[in-house]
Amino acid sequence: MKRVLVTGASGFLGRHTLAPLVARGYEVHAAARHTLPVCEHVTWHQLDLLDPVALRALVRSLEPTHLLHAAWLMTPGVYARSPENLAWVRASLVLLEEFAAQRGRRAVGVGTCFEYDSQAGLCSEQTALASTSLYGSAKIALQEVASAFARESSISFAWARVFFLYGPHEHPSRLVASVVRSLLSDEPARCSHGEQVRDLLHIEDAGAALAAVLDAPVEGPINVASGHGIALKEVILRAADKLGRRHLVQLGAIQAPPHEPPAIVADVTRLSRETGWTPSYDLDAGLDHTIAWWRTRLSERG
Repeated sequence: MKRVLVTGASGFLGRHTLAPLVARGYEVHAAARHTLPVCEHVTWHQLDLLDPVALRALVRSLEPTHLLHAAWLMTPGVYARSPENLAWVRASLVLLEEFAAQRGRRAVGVGTCFEYDSQAGLCSEQTALASTSLYGSAKIALQEVASAFARESSISFAWARVFFLYGPHEHPSRLVASVVRSLLSDEPARCSHGEQVRDLLHIEDAGAALAAVLDAPVEGPINVASGHGIALKEVILRAADKLGRRHLVQLGAIQAPPHEPPAIVADVTRLSRETGWTPSYDLDAGLDHTIAWWRTRLSERG
C-alpha cells in the first residue's frame, strides 16, 4: 500500500499533483489551509501547516508511506524576501521528523531554480548554488538539512528544483496569466523588453513530473522543467497572436527588475532518464489550454 501525504495541495502546483498520484495507485491525502474538491479519490485535511501540533497530529494519524511537500509561501512580490520563509523551514523539518517517526519510506521536497547561481544560464544538478533571495537561501538550507536527516533516518529523499510554471490557477499577476487576462479584456499588456530567456513548463506537466519523481528511486536534487529556453517576448507575442491582439502588447512599457539574469534554463537529462517522464504539452498547446481556462474564468466573473 502506498499512502501519500501532499502538502500545499490546494496551491498552484500542489493541486496538479493529485490526479497523477491517484493514477499511479496512491492513496492520496491532501493537506492545505483551504481544501478544494478538485480530484476524485483524494481525502482532504484542512489545517495550518505552520502549526507544529496540528502538523504532527496529522502525520501520526495517517502514517503515510510517502510524502510530497509542496507547501510554501509563494505570493508574488512577497515570497522572495518574506521572513515567513524561516517559518516554512521550521515547519518542513517538523514534518520530516514526524514522517520519519511514523516510519515513512519516501519523501520529495519541492525546491526552486532560484537556488542556482543566477549567472549560470544552463542549470544542471551540479551547477553551483548561490541564491540572492531569502526564499532561495531558505530552500538551499532546507535541502541540505533534510537530505542529511533523511540519510540518518533511512528515508529515500529527492529534492525537485522546479523552474518556471504557467497554466490554469496561476496567480493573476504572474507573466503568462497577466498577459492573457489583459488581452482577453481588450486591455494593453504592459511588459518589459522580453529578451529574458526562461524555461517554461505547463503546470499539469509539472504535477505529473513530481508524481513521477515520487514514484521513482531517484534521490538528491533533480530539475523539473521542460529543458527548453525561450525568450519571454516570444511567449507573449505567441499568446497575443492566438487572440488576434498583438497590437495590445507593449514590450518595454515597464522596466525589467535590476540584475535580472538573461537566461535560466534547466538540464533535464536526469529527470527524463531516471523517471521516464516526458511533457505532454508543447508551448502552443499549453497556451491554448491556459487561454481557454482564463476565458472561462473571466466569463464566470461577468
